[in-house]
Amino acid sequence: MYTGVTTVTDVTGASADVLHTLFHSDQGGHEQVVLCQDRASGLKAVIAIHSTALGPALGGTRFYPYATEVEAVADALNLARGMSYKNAMAGLDHGGGKAVIIGDPERDKTEELLLAYGRMVASLGGRYVTACDVGTYVADMDVVARECAWTTGRSPENGGAGDSSVLTAFGVYQGMRASAQHLWGDPSLRGRKVGIAGVGKVGHHLVQHLRNEGAEVVITDVRADAVQRILDQYPEGVSAVADTEELIRVEGLDIYAPCALGGALNDASVPVLTARVVCGAANNQLAHPGVEKDLADRGILYAPDYVVNAGGVIQVADELHGFDFDRCKAKASKIFDTTLAIFARAKDDGIPPAAAADRIAEQRMAEARTAHVAH
Repeated sequence: MYTGVTTVTDVTGASADVLHTLFHSDQGGHEQVVLCQDRASGLKAVIAIHSTALGPALGGTRFYPYATEVEAVADALNLARGMSYKNAMAGLDHGGGKAVIIGDPERDKTEELLLAYGRMVASLGGRYVTACDVGTYVADMDVVARECAWTTGRSPENGGAGDSSVLTAFGVYQGMRASAQHLWGDPSLRGRKVGIAGVGKVGHHLVQHLRNEGAEVVITDVRADAVQRILDQYPEGVSAVADTEELIRVEGLDIYAPCALGGALNDASVPVLTARVVCGAANNQLAHPGVEKDLADRGILYAPDYVVNAGGVIQVADELHGFDFDRCKAKASKIFDTTLAIFARAKDDGIPPAAAADRIAEQRMAEARTAHVAH
């Protein structure tokens, strides 16, 4: 492991705020950031490695049409840092990393570009292990894997575990059960009203868990076809609203599950949120530091996103050792106990659950760094 080494690769002309974030802010502390370009295929990508204290950095590849390169770098830094905490709390022997490919996946994604990206990841020699994220899918990882051994989230036909959203949804469901246990003294979600923003890869599996237990579900998604698919599948117990703005104001909402992009909990949404619990699959739900306190001040229980959505990373990490679904599901079921432990720590320390989760994760990473130094 290259603990304690911080390097930036090829950032000539990079924005001063990005460099400040990397080297000086609380959101920084990354070991390495690599800016990648392949002119022939049109690839422009950022690979951010936040920490390898616990093992090789593991995190997905996001393919997204960022407005600027600065925005892409900032997102990669933020997502990579989140993966360090997620992997630590999931009990994995992996640090945190993330990659973003700049572009519209519907228009810009080609086999040549994915192969070029695979070569870039391979050039890091195993310090970063990649997987799927927003805009990338199992079929894409199969292509990347042709150039890179450090690729997970592949299809079963190519030695992989397939779609990781199945266990991501299962983990979020366990987080909801733990939240119900903590708040209402019973893990059952029967009769509870749950609002889900985003019913794509993860959200539609989450609906299934909730309906199987007898919860009432309210959904919204920017894609009308995604909403219609759920309504067709569940003619009873599921309703839809126009948008997230309407969803967070639904009367009698028990749990709000942000399952799309980050920043869902912000200065505009938190004051009007009707739910008693927030527990969803989206990464980086807190728009900025301080939102976790705003939630606590309103009496809203927040299940930290990177804890409850760790089912997917548990799955892709297992793929490196020969995938076993039952073994993964057993690990993901422990998200229930981990979430309860975070709520207990938050109560004991008098801090919001997000801060309690950070403390536990930071303690594990610090102990690993100390052990490396000792050896």
